[in-house]
Amino acid sequence: MKIVIAGAGSIGCYCGAFLADAGHSVTLLGRPRILDPIREEGLTVTDFSGLHLHVAAETLTMSESPDCLKDAELVIVAVKAAATGDMAEQIARFAPASAPVLSWQNGMENARVLRAALPDHDVRAGMVPFNVVPPQPASFHRATSGDIVIQSGLGGLGQALSSPNLPVTESDEIEAVQWGKLVINLNNALNALSGLTLKNQLLDRKWRRLMADQMAEALGVLQAAGHAVASTNPLPAWMTPIILRLPKPLFTRIAARMLTIDPSARTSMAYDLAAGRVTEIDSLQGEIVRLGKQYGRPTPICARVQALIEQKPDVSLSPDQIIP
Repeated sequence: MKIVIAGAGSIGCYCGAFLADAGHSVTLLGRPRILDPIREEGLTVTDFSGLHLHVAAETLTMSESPDCLKDAELVIVAVKAAATGDMAEQIARFAPASAPVLSWQNGMENARVLRAALPDHDVRAGMVPFNVVPPQPASFHRATSGDIVIQSGLGGLGQALSSPNLPVTESDEIEAVQWGKLVINLNNALNALSGLTLKNQLLDRKWRRLMADQMAEALGVLQAAGHAVASTNPLPAWMTPIILRLPKPLFTRIAARMLTIDPSARTSMAYDLAAGRVTEIDSLQGEIVRLGKQYGRPTPICARVQALIEQKPDVSLSPDQIIP
């Protein structure tokens, strides 16, 4: 297929490399600061298991102009949530109505925004469970595990996109899958505030207790709102806070899969905060705070974490400083 990655950031470039390697014609639509190094060096992707793939620059098409959407047979939207509306306008203007549009973004609102702006397109939500960071220009490293899930529909898109190093499955319950990812992604902000790697954060029981309390708060809100939550790991979602609160020896034995991550990995929000970029806090903690108000459930932890991220602190905080 002719695939346009609309938003060639960390996730878009990582996935685009494997889609190109699988034989698709991939166009990266993005900013010069991302695309120029790829033009010069090609695109390199790696992961925590030792995987390494280099895609030559001539294998890819790179564009800063949305008119590259005119030949798309599939559009994968991978911009940050705040940019979804603008990207939807460009897709409506340039992309053929026959091109399905997949949202590979954090948060719940993106697919809704895309559907509202693109009534003639097959718009589907998706869930990308893993974390990708840019260790250097033209290089993207996957630090955590998990397979991409997209909303079920016609055309066998999941099978068409899937490859051994980038499995893609389809689900009839994509909103439950997305809620499950959102609950896990609430830790993005805590990790950004901690100054720690994800692994060191998980090995610290005080941080795990705060992660568990925040997750339990969110699950209570989602239960009150009647939203099903599909777990992103083999355990039911409600069990994850219990596991997180265990003493370190028990936690490390029971939750070994949680620790199968790159030792240097941090969340994308940590990088955004450090670089002074806009974060996705409003699509994560903000979503829970809004639902809490709507359904009369208090959300003191999510509200406090959101406020701290919006203040853009320039120092690392401890769990006691976040929730005294």
